[in-house]
Amino acid sequence: MSRRHARSEDLVPPPDPPATEDIPPEPDPDATGETDAPPVDALEQNREAEVEREKFLRLAAEFDNYRRRATRERAEAGTRAQATLVGDLLEALDDLARFAHLDPDATDAATVVQGAEMVERKLMKTLSAAGLEIVNPVNEPFDPERQEAVATEPAEEAGQDHTVSRVYQPGYVFRGQLLRPARVVVRQWTG
Repeated sequence: MSRRHARSEDLVPPPDPPATEDIPPEPDPDATGETDAPPVDALEQNREAEVEREKFLRLAAEFDNYRRRATRERAEAGTRAQATLVGDLLEALDDLARFAHLDPDATDAATVVQGAEMVERKLMKTLSAAGLEIVNPVNEPFDPERQEAVATEPAEEAGQDHTVSRVYQPGYVFRGQLLRPARVVVRQWTG
């Protein structure tokens, strides 16, 4: 009787072979000499680049803070300078207020004129101390950078050609900067 006996291996199907796409192949270091890990030099370069980037960002922030502080300090210095000048002018302003509120019936004109001259001298003294200069160029050569000719008149002799004969309105210079040119009459020689 040749009956074939069923073996257990015949009844169980053989296992499926593993999928090759799911399992990455093991690198063979002897074959290529490369691995998946980045080289040590590249990691060190990345660290150095990050350190330099941090330094740059810190320096940029420090510069921005410096710029803001310098701008604020300049504005505060300008305000302090203006406050000092205004404080120096208060005494002259007080004198002017006293003369502005005099009783016209009880005060003669000579007193008012003397008071106005006193206030003018006090104002000019304070402003001169702050750096203001008056441009009043009578009998000086005409300077178009500091003076404005509003009229001309004939010169009596050739040596007076292009000199200032009269000043209609004085000019002002503050610490080297022209605030207003003097308005003048200039002599011209026609001979």
